[in-house]
Amino acid sequence: MFPRSEPSSPKPPQQPGSGLGTFGGVYTPSILTILGVIMYLRFGWVVGQVGLGGTLVIVTLSTSITFLTSLSICAISTDRVIRTGGAYYMISRSLGIESGGAVGIPLYFAQAISVALYTIGFAESLKITFPQLDVRVVALITTILVTIVAVKSAELAIKAQYFIMAAIVLSLICFIAGAILLPEPLAVTDIELEVARSTVKVGFWQVFAVFFPAVTGIMAGVNMSGDLRDPTKSIPVGTLAAVITGYIIYMVIPLFLSKGAGTELLLADPLIMKRVAIWGPSVLLGVWGATLSSALGSILGAPRVLQALARDGILPPWLRFLGTGSGEQDEPRIATAVTLGFVLLAVAVGDLNLIAPVLSMFFLTTYLVLNLAAGLESFLRSPSFRPSFKVHWMFSLLGVVGCLGVMFLIDAVATVMAAMIVSGIYIWLERRELEAAWGDVRQGIWMALVRMGILQLSYTPDTKNWRPHILTFSGAPTKRWHLVELASTFTHNRSLFTLCTVLPSGSRNPVQCGEMEATLREYLDKRGIQGLVRVITAADPFVGAQQLVDSYGIGPLIPNTVLLGDSQSSKRRDSYCQMIAELNKRERSVIILRSTASEFERRQKIDVWWGGLNANGGLMLILSYLLRTSIDWRGAQIHLKLVVANETAAQAARVNLAEVVEQLRIGATPNVIVSEGKPFPEILHESSSNADLVFLGMAQPSPELNYGEYYEGLQKMAEGLPPTIFVLAAPNFAFAEILQETTPTKQ
Repeated sequence: MFPRSEPSSPKPPQQPGSGLGTFGGVYTPSILTILGVIMYLRFGWVVGQVGLGGTLVIVTLSTSITFLTSLSICAISTDRVIRTGGAYYMISRSLGIESGGAVGIPLYFAQAISVALYTIGFAESLKITFPQLDVRVVALITTILVTIVAVKSAELAIKAQYFIMAAIVLSLICFIAGAILLPEPLAVTDIELEVARSTVKVGFWQVFAVFFPAVTGIMAGVNMSGDLRDPTKSIPVGTLAAVITGYIIYMVIPLFLSKGAGTELLLADPLIMKRVAIWGPSVLLGVWGATLSSALGSILGAPRVLQALARDGILPPWLRFLGTGSGEQDEPRIATAVTLGFVLLAVAVGDLNLIAPVLSMFFLTTYLVLNLAAGLESFLRSPSFRPSFKVHWMFSLLGVVGCLGVMFLIDAVATVMAAMIVSGIYIWLERRELEAAWGDVRQGIWMALVRMGILQLSYTPDTKNWRPHILTFSGAPTKRWHLVELASTFTHNRSLFTLCTVLPSGSRNPVQCGEMEATLREYLDKRGIQGLVRVITAADPFVGAQQLVDSYGIGPLIPNTVLLGDSQSSKRRDSYCQMIAELNKRERSVIILRSTASEFERRQKIDVWWGGLNANGGLMLILSYLLRTSIDWRGAQIHLKLVVANETAAQAARVNLAEVVEQLRIGATPNVIVSEGKPFPEILHESSSNADLVFLGMAQPSPELNYGEYYEGLQKMAEGLPPTIFVLAAPNFAFAEILQETTPTKQ
């Protein structure tokens, strides 16, 4: 069995200065990976093949796909704390551990072998200047040196990348200055002209496929997630800044390439930037810096993915030691040593051309799944997914389509091979955790989907996917339409809502009950409400309601929330309160709407009277969040109100409540009220008289509490208030965990 992640309270901020910042931890490794060898060695060929206009289109299309993926990364990273593992961590926490592992294992090998690709590329470029060098020996030595820098610490590696960045910046300045100072394009020799004429002309999409890997360096920064001071802030800012910077540079360089050389020379000389530059050796420094920075970024990222895989139990138990961290920064030194051995073996083999296309597919598969994860989370609009950086699911879907299209354009065979490998790992992981249960598709696609969906649901409530499945006892909906409207608003058309009516025994036979259900369904349809209907008969309406709660549902899909109207009859109060107690025993949440209006009027201000995340507090915040994010209540302000005894207590309460609001991302406004000796009912009426909806928690029923008297007092306290919702949360369910972040369990 895989270890399960244990929820925790929102993580306190780290000490100032601990961890990497946005510039060093995300922007620097990302932009250095983006500005790589393709920019130096293949960009001239791209311009020569498709011209200036075609090149600018290719750069824009390529960057658009990367930008869409960056938006998805921003959404996921601002919804939860991103621990060690980068993209793997994001995927596994969004789509499940099987999906994360299916992508994470190939991603690790791709990053590890990329180190060999880059160091071999560095050795080959060095041999151009120093022909006497042995490529394999130089690559082995370079790999060891790069790894030593990474093992020393991530901060040292980032500092080393600053020098590399300086070399790249210098090369670009020299190239642009040289192009500006050239009075006319460089002359082409007869030999170069012959080479250009012999160069095979390829189509637009073939050129696109060659250039696209140049803009896929955004994972370099994301992989440093576990070493960042504030990943929630650094990953979005650093990633988007790197993408935008890379786009600007890639849009500018073709302009100067076209000015400095003609088409024939661009096709004939891979190092045309060196000839155009005012100081040619600076471009060689840039090429070497680009390869070394890419190698350094990969040797930093790969061990961290391996460390996360080991800690989450993806790898076999005998490899758990790879999850061990070292030092105050939890450096993956053991995983780095193992990765070094693997990379040295790859360098010794030397010929990596056969597997290089498949490695590119693994990176693109990671981007595709990240877009898919963000798109699904956004589309489902689960209460637990509340990113600060909001992205519409259509943009993530475009990213999925773009990644898939580019994968087939680059290498269709490698795409199929990568898909088979990822699918094989997914099936292997799924069989380790679950027994496969396949639906019978011969019964029709919809029936298969419904059946498979119900069978996959867990009987154990899950905070990650919790939604209010509501039974609403409204009687005739025409008279208590506000109950129906409220239930529909809570569900967001993403969970189940059932309109229930309990009629006196003998008033309807089963056929008539069925006809009445059909009439009510038609009524809901006409009003645009998506809901189910259930009509039953019972001698006592409160006993009938309890029986319906007991029997209604299929398998694990049962109502977890009961919505009631307030009972004003003093004669029926005891029976009403007994029903509430029985529903509470059945571990159902009870929501009681107290309102004299048939429909809500204004929907602008929601008051939540706060007593902490425990008990009813978590459920009240979730319900208010669901209201505020609905169409009818969109833009409403949630005021989180807390009463304290004196100003001394208020000072600390304001700080704590502000931190809670910021970390929970509900979009609420904290409001600490000093009682100054006033009783709570007086404060309640003074503060909430102008609200449009008020949330109040209810006490848990117990033998020691006369619930009839308690509820009568609650009604009296709420007299004269705007529409008020009494909330009694189901016992034994951690509603607070829906609002709080989840951290992985360290092994």
